[in-house]
Amino acid sequence: MYSYDIIDCPDRETWIRERGKGIGGSDAAAIIGRNPYISNTDLWEIKTGCRTPVDISDKPYVQYGVRAEEHIRALFALDYPEYRIEHHDNRILRSKQYPFLQASLDGELFDHEGRRGVLEIKTSNIITGTQREKWNDRIPDNYYIQVLHYLLVTGYDFAVLRAHLISVWGADVRTQVKHYFIEQTAVKDDLDYLLHEEIKFWGYVEAGRKPPLVLPAI
Repeated sequence: MYSYDIIDCPDRETWIRERGKGIGGSDAAAIIGRNPYISNTDLWEIKTGCRTPVDISDKPYVQYGVRAEEHIRALFALDYPEYRIEHHDNRILRSKQYPFLQASLDGELFDHEGRRGVLEIKTSNIITGTQREKWNDRIPDNYYIQVLHYLLVTGYDFAVLRAHLISVWGADVRTQVKHYFIEQTAVKDDLDYLLHEEIKFWGYVEAGRKPPLVLPAI
């Protein structure tokens, strides 16, 4: 049922090189025009070596998310003791059926019934009401697609996204925590659609042929 190879990288630099060899979770939304920061043609240029990806690892919001992850994972374990959680630094899961599909998970979940799940952790600075609205009773499209991608790679039964929404009010920092639970069986049509589009995109990469630009829905 769970069919993937495990690549344990010795360090972060190796992990970065390895994850560039296929489609990762943060790439998936761009393929179908749902990434607000990068288009599918931009991604194609990166995957074919025509463009060097922009390094944002030193950005404060990225550093915050990296440093907070282990603590948020520990808080999730306290809040939901019914799950056993595992995490492995610099690990890549690579689909055996579609080796260009790969995932690096914030956590793997195991419930009392023996089912396995994906834990995805997000931290987001909320500056405007529009940003907060995107999290109201739903997951923003790009993050939802990232979770779908991880379910495709792993074949796991469910996923949980834990979001920490951070707002600064003067000297006061306020954090709102939201949880989103996704059953694989409930999103089968979305999974089928995403898999089809990712296979098609990788065909363009292998052929060295630029795909048509996918414009985001209005």
